[in-house]
Amino acid sequence: MRGLLITFEGIEGSGKSTQAHRLSLGLSACEAGTVLTREPGGSAVAEQIRQLVLTRGSEPVDPRAELLLFLAARSQHVQNKIRPALESGKIVICDRFTDATLAYQGGGRTISDEFLRTLNDWATGGIKPDRTYLIDMPVEIGLARARGRSAGSSPDRFESEGTAFHEAVRRRYLELARLEPERILVLRGTDSEETLAHQIKDDVNRFLSGRISNAQR
Repeated sequence: MRGLLITFEGIEGSGKSTQAHRLSLGLSACEAGTVLTREPGGSAVAEQIRQLVLTRGSEPVDPRAELLLFLAARSQHVQNKIRPALESGKIVICDRFTDATLAYQGGGRTISDEFLRTLNDWATGGIKPDRTYLIDMPVEIGLARARGRSAGSSPDRFESEGTAFHEAVRRRYLELARLEPERILVLRGTDSEETLAHQIKDDVNRFLSGRISNAQR
């Protein structure tokens, strides 16, 4: 049976990386095996692109160039890590995936949604998440967390964006959740870390049980 792709999404400082890590630990005994990964990144070449696209430099990055860099990293990531893991039946837990492009480059950079979906499908070869956890929280809280986390070092290019940009990203994420409620589960990022972890683990267990039952029919 094909593996399962679980993705985590949210604005800066939402806590999605923490929850992805916790879920990976919680599923470590799963017979199928799990893979924890992230975007941009997840493979050697994609991690190099991550540094390029997130590091602030003296030259502004054109939104089209930014988009193409993210897509290049995703294509490399999918081909070298995600697809092989899914084909071997593993559970892949990914910190950001295609929804991030729709939210950041679509909502934040105002690039056409239809165009972005076409490019996402091209870069992934049609691979889509089976379950997505959107950890939603007010922008001011998320940015405060993110900037506090990077205290002593320079914030990355996205952490440096203004509030209006992040509000647009958040709105787009919530719109995506309204369009696909059967896939995207919205969680309150202001809940405690423990509460979120329990909600996610319970939902994953229900999701896995339903999937097994359907496969046995």
